Amino acid sequence: MEIGWMHNPRQRQVLVFFVLLSMYGASAELGPYSVVEETERGSFVANVGKDLGLGLTEMSTRGARIISQGNKEHLQLKVQTGDLLINDKLDREKLCGPSEPCILHFQVLMEKPLEIFQAELRVQDINDHSPVFTEREMILKIPENSPIGIAFPLSNALDLDVGSNNVQNYKISPNSHFRVLTRNRSDGRKYPELVLDKELDREEEPEISLTLTALDGGSPPRYGTAQVRIEVVDSNDNAPEFEQSLYKVHIPEDSPVGSLVVTVSASDVDSGVYGKISYTFFQPSEDISKTLEVNAMTGEIRLRKKVDFETVLSYEVDIKATDGGGLSGKCTLLLQVVDVNDNPPEVTVSALTTPIPENSPDIVVAVFSVSDPDSGDNGKTISSIQDDLPFLLKPSGKNFYTLVAQKTLDREERDEYNITITVTDMGTPRLNTEHNITVLVSDVNDNAPAFTQTSYTLSVRENNSPALHIGTVRATDRDAGANAQVTYSLLPPLDAHVPLASLVSINPDNGHLFALRSLDYEALRAFEFRVGAADRGSPALSSQALVRVLVADDNDNAPFVLYPLQNASAPCTELVPRAAEAGYLVTKVVAVDGDSGQNAWLSYQLLKATEPGLFGVWAHNGEVRTARLLSERDAAKHRLVVLVKDNGEPPLSASVTLHVLLVDGFSQPYLPAPEAEAADAAPAAPLTVYLVVALASVSSLFLFSVLVFVAVRLCRRGGAASVGRCSVPEGPFPGHLVDVSGTGTLSQSYQYEVCLTGGSGSNEFKFLKPILPNLPPQCPGKEIEENRTFYNSFGFNIQ
Repeated sequence: MEIGWMHNPRQRQVLVFFVLLSMYGASAELGPYSVVEETERGSFVANVGKDLGLGLTEMSTRGARIISQGNKEHLQLKVQTGDLLINDKLDREKLCGPSEPCILHFQVLMEKPLEIFQAELRVQDINDHSPVFTEREMILKIPENSPIGIAFPLSNALDLDVGSNNVQNYKISPNSHFRVLTRNRSDGRKYPELVLDKELDREEEPEISLTLTALDGGSPPRYGTAQVRIEVVDSNDNAPEFEQSLYKVHIPEDSPVGSLVVTVSASDVDSGVYGKISYTFFQPSEDISKTLEVNAMTGEIRLRKKVDFETVLSYEVDIKATDGGGLSGKCTLLLQVVDVNDNPPEVTVSALTTPIPENSPDIVVAVFSVSDPDSGDNGKTISSIQDDLPFLLKPSGKNFYTLVAQKTLDREERDEYNITITVTDMGTPRLNTEHNITVLVSDVNDNAPAFTQTSYTLSVRENNSPALHIGTVRATDRDAGANAQVTYSLLPPLDAHVPLASLVSINPDNGHLFALRSLDYEALRAFEFRVGAADRGSPALSSQALVRVLVADDNDNAPFVLYPLQNASAPCTELVPRAAEAGYLVTKVVAVDGDSGQNAWLSYQLLKATEPGLFGVWAHNGEVRTARLLSERDAAKHRLVVLVKDNGEPPLSASVTLHVLLVDGFSQPYLPAPEAEAADAAPAAPLTVYLVVALASVSSLFLFSVLVFVAVRLCRRGGAASVGRCSVPEGPFPGHLVDVSGTGTLSQSYQYEVCLTGGSGSNEFKFLKPILPNLPPQCPGKEIEENRTFYNSFGFNIQ
């Protein structure tokens, strides 16, 4: 009998791949090294450090290691010494089966810098298995008239060892009828044949018992035995003969169960029972019995189960044809399994680096190996990834690839990549496998915080409460983690005179701005400062924004009357000729308001009058005018109360009292107020000059109003209360408001009569009243000339 040859790539050869990377995907070779199987764990194989020319510490500092495909680690590397040691006992038969030589491929990886060295370990066989017969007893029926030299095949013994340690010879116990010959199969295995050397005589010796011994080539050799029992039968002149001694058949591995493999055929020239033939497998192995079945009557051989090229490449079995007389013939079936592309490629990732830092060039992301158990083009593969990714596949040794970053990565642009490794074989149809890996990009502090606005303008109303939240600045950072955590701070003020530290503060965590004290619009209407935003990276990055704070006005200032003065020791008396027509300008109430906008818009109202209906006040400019013609019946003295009110909410106001004296014309002497008459005998009063400049800011209607009012009253009193002369400054006669340059700024000028009472060395003068343009001046030119320089300093042109 002959046993079919089992061929399993995983049993025949276990390949352990070890990957060593370099930035260029190149590798060098080490070894080959060899070790005898069954060597004890921890046994020395070689000194890799010495073979690489490295010192004792370099193996450790460079991160040397052995990596393998799969879970079995047959070797270990002592980085302290560079010694390569056996990690566990190696059983050559388990690792490689009947294949010879038995080679384990491995690689040594240096991580710092990355470098790869290919190596292989050859596991040498020892004679640790004895030959074993699958049948411990073989029975042969041999006719007594069998010719000398006829051969009878016997079952062969199996030995798990290889080479010379496998079965090399067969012997049989001494006898006078038979000898044994050792024959070779096509696959190199040896089987015995029993040869008849002397005729048999059933009547003399009906049964013969022999011992068959199989010996291997070990030193000393191992052996196994089986019993051969020969039954001598009556004559059957012809044994069955097969049409072919060898049947070679190819069958695809995807053939269904029950498929016809081949039909063998034998013939026997005998007749009757001696010519009737039955077919059986001769000493089939367990795998043959599970895989094939033979029809004893027809010789058809069919599949009992599906065959797998990747498990068993071929089957060999002997088929025996036996006639009714016990004679038999033999043929051999060699069944070769044809590969079909039924296995997709396999991807094994050996190393994966994630996350990878952004802005780092030439990063090795992953190392993986590709395998396909199919053969030929069915086992050839092509590997690829998506085209739109910044990564590149580089071959690195046989069936190994490295996945590298093709350019520096930007986490802010993309922080995660889902990479699909697609491996396709070259078979028909093509099969492919996809392996997905996720690569994260870690952050580097390469982005400074960015404010949502380059500048901020805040509307803060004055008289606010301290610690009032007045606004928020915000900056964002495209980085992550601590690199994106923003801290806010106040930068030194642009204007060193602005006490920024006492005005505002900022919450460093959220950018909230707070007023530290109550703001006063009239003291500080606006101020600017810079805010800085810094991240917590290393080194920290920062940016800044400008913040402008505008203080909004509250109506917290009442109008203030500039003219007429209310605190003077002697109230001012306005002179009005009785001949004045209706609308005659008596005087003008001048007032200002420290607020702005509508809070500073002033309106004027006549509250009280000695004689109602005689005088009126213009609401928009404070001009006091006669409401009708005057007559002799009107009283000479009048007292008016004018209310000045702003437009705020709530409105604030002030009042002013006016004294008006009706006179019969401008030739009459000036009549002082009653309070002034008591002071006639007093010494001359010092020079009194009232120069008032009123500035009022208004909103869209009056953007900026400048009122300049110069009131000069000159009076010199002597012992006899004489009246001095008066002069009229140059200038047009006013009586209306003028829009300056169309800007909404209103101005009004007035012409007043002034009177000097002393010589050129005197600086005393007093305000009299506005004059009419048709009235001549009353002061001599000499006196005016003497004081021209003094008057001109106030903007008057003295004629």
